[in-house]
Amino acid sequence: MYSVETRSLSKSFGAANAINDISFAVESGEIFGFLGPNGAGKSTTIMILTTLLKPTSGQALVSGFDVMTQAKQVRQSIGYVQQESTVDEYLTGRENLLLQARLNHIPKDQINKRIDDILELIELSDKQNDSVVTYSGGMRKRLDIAGGLLHRPKVLFLDEPTVGLDIQTRRKIWEYIKKIHKEFEMTIFLTTHYMEEADQLCDRIGIIDNGKIQVIDSPENMKNAMGNEVISLTFENGNSDDFLFQLRQIDLIKKINVDNNKLTIFASKGTEVIPKIFQISSELQIKIVSISLTQPTLDDVFISYTGREIRDDDTGFNRKQEHAKMKRLRA
Repeated sequence: MYSVETRSLSKSFGAANAINDISFAVESGEIFGFLGPNGAGKSTTIMILTTLLKPTSGQALVSGFDVMTQAKQVRQSIGYVQQESTVDEYLTGRENLLLQARLNHIPKDQINKRIDDILELIELSDKQNDSVVTYSGGMRKRLDIAGGLLHRPKVLFLDEPTVGLDIQTRRKIWEYIKKIHKEFEMTIFLTTHYMEEADQLCDRIGIIDNGKIQVIDSPENMKNAMGNEVISLTFENGNSDDFLFQLRQIDLIKKINVDNNKLTIFASKGTEVIPKIFQISSELQIKIVSISLTQPTLDDVFISYTGREIRDDDTGFNRKQEHAKMKRLRA
């Protein structure tokens, strides 16, 4: 049995399709990530899987329970940490966890021991009696995650767990997520638009864009599939159609992505390909402005499948509008 499974899942808000006919399965005990820009459909998917939104069509199962017909059983088997912090900043760290314990109906004789263990795990024992208003952003996020772990869920959902945090704090949160995964041996489903985060944390990644899954695989397999190396070049002058046609005749080139006068070329034996590129450009009187050779990254994988880079200001299906519509639907 899969920990999470969707079958032709779709969700529309009026004429806008947030997710469109997506199907995937998450193995028990793995860290699975949805990688995509803002508005790709990541949060919509998580909110359906956590029973906070109803799908327009299709089916979703979590721990074997249907999110539509067995919502109570789904909620009992999951933990959910939202993008925005849900902790009460006027309570202490421990008081926040006590509140979570009671909301999750944890037996009274187990509450203090569980809170002590969780606080030690996230390294907040020495701050547990301080008001959360004094906590840093990273400390609040750790407390959020702790609240999602108290009832020992089978599946933990993390929606953009490090959004808005500086890179040093982000990396620290990655360490805690890895520690939690090892300690509890639970399935973790996270969403992110940070390439390095997906690469560092996830056993498998689903690249999602405009509500559709483009590919699912391990980060390593995705990068290997791109070819051994990536050649990035910019050019000017000349006939770009002729240039591209002749480049595609080079056997060592596997794929070319075009963004105006910028090319991203996936190839094996890049050091042999580059002289051929210069030869073709010279014959066509095309000026190469810059060229570089690197190993493939998840950025290159994303560009390969979507034709564009992820940027923090991507807006496909505006995030604020999405959350506003979700709130209205839950009201």
